[in-house]
Amino acid sequence: MTEIRKIGSLCSIDDKGYIVNESKPEKINNKFLEVIRLINESCLIALPKEIHSIYIRGSVPRGLDIEGVSDVDVIIVTYSNPQDIDLDWVEETEQFIDQKFRFINGVEFGFSPLIEFEESKYCSMIPFILKTYGVCVYGENLINKLPDYKPDISLANEHLIHLTSLIDTAKQGLSGNNDIEDIKDWCSWVMRIIVRAGGVLVIDKEHSYTRDLYPAFELFSKHYPEKEQEMRTALWYSINPLSSSEETVKFLNHFGNWIEAETEQWLNVYNPTREIHLPL
Repeated sequence: MTEIRKIGSLCSIDDKGYIVNESKPEKINNKFLEVIRLINESCLIALPKEIHSIYIRGSVPRGLDIEGVSDVDVIIVTYSNPQDIDLDWVEETEQFIDQKFRFINGVEFGFSPLIEFEESKYCSMIPFILKTYGVCVYGENLINKLPDYKPDISLANEHLIHLTSLIDTAKQGLSGNNDIEDIKDWCSWVMRIIVRAGGVLVIDKEHSYTRDLYPAFELFSKHYPEKEQEMRTALWYSINPLSSSEETVKFLNHFGNWIEAETEQWLNVYNPTREIHLPL
């Protein structure tokens, strides 16, 4: 069982108020170089004509990895829409790499079409994540071509506007699910989303941003002390996920519903003209 550690940091901000990307190739621990080589090789063998560029994001390119705890988050930019590409090989490849390198806590491939970067809006999420947390490990580096971002209401809006649909997706994935490992994956995924959303809820007060879980928890708890324990539970479940779909959904129906309602109030203030889809 992994204890909660007070690790991570808020994003650095430059003198113009923009988030600084502190990920650099030279910060990557040497032991990850073979992992990255295998990731690149696997992608190029499976999709020889589709790969535009490959990126690593998160703690690894910042040199903040923890053995046995840190995973390897990969974003692959493809020429075609990933929905039109055969990705049946991905899960098996992720499992193979995870089993080969015991010092990582899994590897996750994400795919994004090149057009999302060429037509990048102010805060399209994948370009934003690469701009602020990513490093290119293969192909043409798109990061320097992306706009700069500030920790402001527009950034928070892009995170929070999708929160309810993401929680609903997790509930659907958990419903009737008896696969313990899959349940744990869903639990960890949605709890990370909730903890990060907590940090984003106070972006207008703190003018700070982080994707690191503990600092996000601290930002939230500073302004919502009455909900600190429930957010701490979400943080705990993000690193020690539940194996019960019923218990996970129970938590989502309690604290998840609360943070959805709080997010709705936030959006009513800062994005009142958004399109609201009412149930039929």
